[in-house]
Amino acid sequence: MKIQKDSYKVVSYKIRHDYNITDFLLSYRSLLQRAIDIIWNNITWIEKWEEKCYEVENGRKRKKRCYQIKRLVPLLPNTREFKNQLRKELLKGWVYASHYVDSAIKVAYSILKSWKRNYINGERMREKPTVKKLFARVKETLYTYKNGKIRVTIVPRKLYLEFDLSKAWFKNKVKGLDLGELILTKNELIITFRRPKEEKNHVECIAWDSNLFSLDGFSPKYGWIKIDLSKLYHIHRVHEVKRKIAQSVASKKNTVNDRVTRHGERERNRAKDFTHKLTNALIRLFPGAVHGFEDLNKAGMFNDSRKHNRYIAKQNWKQVVSFMKYKSEVKLVDPKYTSSTCPRCGGWMIKLQEGQVVRCSKCGLELDRQLCGAINIYLKMCGFPQSPITFFRAVIRKMIPRWKVWMKALGGVATKGGKGHDMPPMNSRRWLSLMNPKAYVGL
Repeated sequence: MKIQKDSYKVVSYKIRHDYNITDFLLSYRSLLQRAIDIIWNNITWIEKWEEKCYEVENGRKRKKRCYQIKRLVPLLPNTREFKNQLRKELLKGWVYASHYVDSAIKVAYSILKSWKRNYINGERMREKPTVKKLFARVKETLYTYKNGKIRVTIVPRKLYLEFDLSKAWFKNKVKGLDLGELILTKNELIITFRRPKEEKNHVECIAWDSNLFSLDGFSPKYGWIKIDLSKLYHIHRVHEVKRKIAQSVASKKNTVNDRVTRHGERERNRAKDFTHKLTNALIRLFPGAVHGFEDLNKAGMFNDSRKHNRYIAKQNWKQVVSFMKYKSEVKLVDPKYTSSTCPRCGGWMIKLQEGQVVRCSKCGLELDRQLCGAINIYLKMCGFPQSPITFFRAVIRKMIPRWKVWMKALGGVATKGGKGHDMPPMNSRRWLSLMNPKAYVGL
């Protein structure tokens, strides 16, 4: 019986082991690379016309221009006859369990499909993928689970590996869950479990604008939520300085090359730990909410500025979204013009006060730039258009009682923030502030 992927979510845990399986992992890596080589040599390349579009500014208006280019698109061989022939070829000289050949074929297709998707998006070159990591994908037919112990087959009737889960720290969390595929590495066994999805009544949507040093959220129920990410940036900056010093020493003394690698591992581990704590805090503070994020791609943000590129490289936006996906429900929206479009009328926002405050060139609405982006993300994830009626009904009326709101035509509503240098003060005519930060969360 085939289980639908939408009915469950996969969680994974790892345990360490002391087995010497380096020869087996090297053989599996060689097998996987052979599978990729054979599939690559049988790819069919076809010519296809694609339409590319870009936008140019003409005064206060944006015009869309398109052009067509001819590209070579790869078609992977996917027939049953080819896969059977591929399996027979890979079984030659393979001394371990034959089901690892099926596992290698599945992983090879997964790698090439990922490469094809990135190649079509312009993120990869026309180069064959190369396997570098040592691992082995263990199918469900290659292990048994009984009395709290996992028994993995390496060579049938000759070599088995046993792992005891009865003393694992996560045994109570996975009680009653079904096991999935395993991933065997040199020192660890990664175990996946299928957890059925629970039906939740989501009563609130929260939109998050990802910035360099903060995560700004907006929701009519909670208001403006500002989360401090300066500590996460500090982690990357500290290890960048330490790694630079270690690289300087390693250039003169080769025996300390491992120190550079250790700094990179510590940086990743500390950043991952912070991201876990951050996402756990969001789930705890806003239970049952749907979280909306921008579908950001750091590769497209780099430019000729070395300082800017280093700022972008230190961000963990994708990691935050990845951790939130298996802890809560997440919606991704197009990040285009979220901070430069007026959420009330759709006009163009002009930067004021060092770019932190923006003003609409059409209706005069003044907002913090990060708050403007969060509101636009909220409108996108809810499917609302940018119009004065929608802005009043979806943003203003749900947040502030109607009798407290005074929105003068072409006047806008000013914001009030925590810092005097980056936000305008309360309007001199004592209009009510649109919203203040609900929470400034620091971990």
